[in-house]
Amino acid sequence: MIQRSTYAVEIAGLRRELRLFEVAPGLRIAVLNILGDTELVQACSKALAEKLANIDYDILVTAEAKSIPLAYALSVETQKPYVVLRKIYKPYMGAALSAETLSITTGIPQMLYLDEKDLVVLRGKKVVLLDDVISTGSTLQGMRLVLEKADADTVAEAAIFTEGERAQWRHIIALGHLPLFTDETAHD
Repeated sequence: MIQRSTYAVEIAGLRRELRLFEVAPGLRIAVLNILGDTELVQACSKALAEKLANIDYDILVTAEAKSIPLAYALSVETQKPYVVLRKIYKPYMGAALSAETLSITTGIPQMLYLDEKDLVVLRGKKVVLLDDVISTGSTLQGMRLVLEKADADTVAEAAIFTEGERAQWRHIIALGHLPLFTDETAHD
């Protein structure tokens, strides 16, 4: 296995070493992968539930795939349902709504699809958008576009971490912030 530099974080009372990966020449990010980390997902869902306690909302919405466990755990914690916007259209999704995004981790345009069955669930509802990490805001923007088409009202946006320019994410309900790493700022 390749030895990678890491960045230490403490989040929701837990410590993790996030591996650094290059996403563009001279630019690395600390990658949070909550898939399989039940302890972290549970701790973060409890902490986010506390931060969302005074928000009046009906439903959580997230994008496929890494934030699905967080949406599920937060749904259990808050007793609010959740909807997942999919990245691949399947015929059983019927007349799905869609929007394009560009994630920093993939570097290529992707689509977000709202299953026809979930359109009925979201129409006219107050929604909290949820992601594991908000970096460029592209996925968030794609989720907003889908929800506008669905006539749902986004009342808050939440994540475990924001990343990059902190000032642009002041409105995000987050548990922490991750820096971007350039050749000059890299940590070993």
